[in-house]
Formats: sequence, C-alpha cells, structure tokens
Amino acid sequence: MAKKVLKKKTRTQKKPAESPFNIYWEKQNYILLLVGFVCILVGFYFLGQGSWDSTASLVVSPIFLFIGYILIFPASIFFRKKKEEKTTQEKEIAAGKS
Repeated sequence: MAKKVLKKKTRTQKKPAESPFNIYWEKQNYILLLVGFVCILVGFYFLGQGSWDSTASLVVSPIFLFIGYILIFPASIFFRKKKEEKTTQEKEIAAGKS
C-alpha cells in the first residue's frame, strides 16, 4: 500500500503585487481627455464648413483631428504623476547612515 505524504502547511504572507491595471486617472487625465474631445469637435466643425475643396476642410480640419486623435488622447491615457521621493531621513536610514 502506498503511503500518503502530508505536506506541511507553512504560513508565509506574500506581499500583494500591485496590479498594472489599476485605475490611476486623476484630474489632469480627465482635463487632457476633455481638451482632446474639444479639439476633435473643432476639427469636425471645420470639416463641415464650406465646400469639399475649401481650405478649412482640406487643411485646418485634418490638423485639429490629428492633434486630437494622435497626440492628446494618448497623452491623456499615458500621463501619470511621478511618485514622490522618500524623505531624506528615510533615505539615510536605508543607506545605513544615522
């Protein structure tokens, strides 16, 4: 007959890993997103002005749309404040200085 091997239960507390999918949107992110929407609305407004071959439709509108879609929207998604540095006292303690 085979012997049953009992595993020892060890109690180790794992440090919870911070999820990379945390929502970190702050006020600045929402402001950038709003600026992007306004820029795109302005671009579509100029797109609808005049005939199809007007300067507003062919030059100004694509510039606003490019800025909104390619520059401001990704900036609002990827913008994150840098974490504050530890105080100098904590740095000295970590370095072994007293």
